[in-house]
Amino acid sequence: MKFIDEARILVGAGDGGNGIASFRRDKYEPEGGPDGGDGGNGGSVHFIADRNVNTLIEYRYARRHRAQRGQNGGSSDCYGKRGKDLTLRVPVGTTIADVNSNEILADLDVDGKKVLLAKGGRGGLGNIHFKSSVNRTPRQCTRGEEGEQRELRLELRLLADVGLLGLPNAGKSTFLRAVSAARPKVADYPFTTLQPHLGVVRVDHDQSFVIADIPGLIDGAAEGAGLGIRFLKHLVRTRLLLHIVDLAPLDPDADPVRDVETIVHELEKYDPELATRPRWLLLNKLDLIPEDEREQRISDFLQGCQASAMGIPHFRISAISGAGCRELTHKLQEALQNLAAATPAQEATSPGAATGTFPDDLFADHQDKAEDD
Repeated sequence: MKFIDEARILVGAGDGGNGIASFRRDKYEPEGGPDGGDGGNGGSVHFIADRNVNTLIEYRYARRHRAQRGQNGGSSDCYGKRGKDLTLRVPVGTTIADVNSNEILADLDVDGKKVLLAKGGRGGLGNIHFKSSVNRTPRQCTRGEEGEQRELRLELRLLADVGLLGLPNAGKSTFLRAVSAARPKVADYPFTTLQPHLGVVRVDHDQSFVIADIPGLIDGAAEGAGLGIRFLKHLVRTRLLLHIVDLAPLDPDADPVRDVETIVHELEKYDPELATRPRWLLLNKLDLIPEDEREQRISDFLQGCQASAMGIPHFRISAISGAGCRELTHKLQEALQNLAAATPAQEATSPGAATGTFPDDLFADHQDKAEDD
């Protein structure tokens, strides 16, 4: 299924049914009174987060959604039937904003969360409501109110604990394959990853967390270069960022220090708060560096990007061989638990698979490979 994370739709609640002006004309009541019934209320439009829905593709091609109109009132004091509500199901993590005001109307970050975004119109009144001692034959009635209409922007932000950052071909997808059962495409050309991928990392039988892999960023991504920064929204909900750095680039003019600064600069332009989130450096592809040069190259890189001075943790890995990956997952689990303890208010809506937000059939579980490692 094609991954669609943005959609723009028009929703409309049902109009209320009209009331009618009617009079009773029974055989033995030739001068019967008014008996016009009220119109039914129009149906409303609700949105609900459903963990069985993974993409907004349904709303990319179906742009208009409308609830049922209320039925008109009838004679003999018959009230119109209420219009049926319309419930639209979206993936967990979807935010809904009003296109005209840019106001965030709802953030459906929990499975089963339901919100009302377009209220149905009230039904009109029949003439039975207008009779009085001085108006025995009222002929007035009211029309039903119009239902609310909204133009909405749906935006899916994946729920993950850890987000992967890096330039194209830095090894993000390879790392995700090494620590989880996810199988994103891996190839020797840039922009192999064209859409986000999620992987569940199972550290123990009762401990796991979710990693999100997004397409690589390049210089000028904020201005639309490459795939731009449209996928960075999927890292907004993460609690920790893994910045994967290629220390053995094929391009002789590439500078890993400059590459790190490029990614940080693009993060700051997109969201300053995201740039201040805890970030770890993963020094990847160390197996491609000769052993006699490895320590010197690592030392030069850390000194150039001032990782030690800034207190940024760094780890040595080889995603292709899995070296250092298993140990890193345990440190990540420990760090996530510490972050959750520091922010207990956010723990109730933590996206981690360990909390039960993610079912086992959504993402392929990571099979323990302790014997192989």
